[in-house]
Formats: sequence, C-alpha cells, structure tokens
Amino acid sequence: MKLNAGVVTDKFVETKVFYTTILGFGVTFENEFYLLLHTPDKSAEISFLLPDHPSQQSLFHKPFSGAGMYLTIEVEDVDAWYERMKQKGIEIKIELRDEPWGDRHFAIQDPNGIGIDMVEYAPQEK
Repeated sequence: MKLNAGVVTDKFVETKVFYTTILGFGVTFENEFYLLLHTPDKSAEISFLLPDHPSQQSLFHKPFSGAGMYLTIEVEDVDAWYERMKQKGIEIKIELRDEPWGDRHFAIQDPNGIGIDMVEYAPQEK
C-alpha cells in the first residue's frame, strides 16, 4: 500500500515554489489543476489540487482551511536544515530544540498554513 496525501489549495503557484525551491522536492506530474511532488529521494509524494475544478467530484472541491494539518519531514542533519531555512528567510515557527525523548527538530509553515516539522530522530535502541 502506498499513501499520497493531497491538499486542495488555491495557492498553487506559491506551493510549488515553496516545496521545490525551499525543500528541494521534485515534480512528478503537473497539469493546470493538479501538482504531484516527490521528496528529493523519491520515497514519498504529496499532491496539490486546485479547488472547484470541474474535472473533480465535489468531495475534492473545497480548499484546505489552513489549520489542523502537519507534515513531518525526517532529515539527517537537522541543524544544517535549520541554518538553510534561516538563510532563505523562512520564518521559523518552532525554534530548533531537543525533546526529552531524544528527537531534535524545528518547524516551519508552508503557504497553505500546513506546519512542517523538520526532525532528526534519536537513534532507536535495539
């Protein structure tokens, strides 16, 4: 089974620019109303759909309201990613921090209001 999360948004252009230039995602497929992006290592995808598009059923017409959703992106060097985001002028919503359980992370927000938790997980005990 494969999961592809999708977001209905009218911020189509801003979203593509954010994910491709800021996070380094690639474009898997794109047309005038649908955008499918993949992570740099191609291990995961996320899609974006314009609202109210006549080709789509009404279930997929209403745009995301900007709250109640987040993404977690696991990275190998969270400190480097943190510095990269600051250098690009991206607002840091949660400053870089260590959690009591060992994870190190910070958070940013995409143009749709989706929180993005950039995390380096603590090594798992075996």
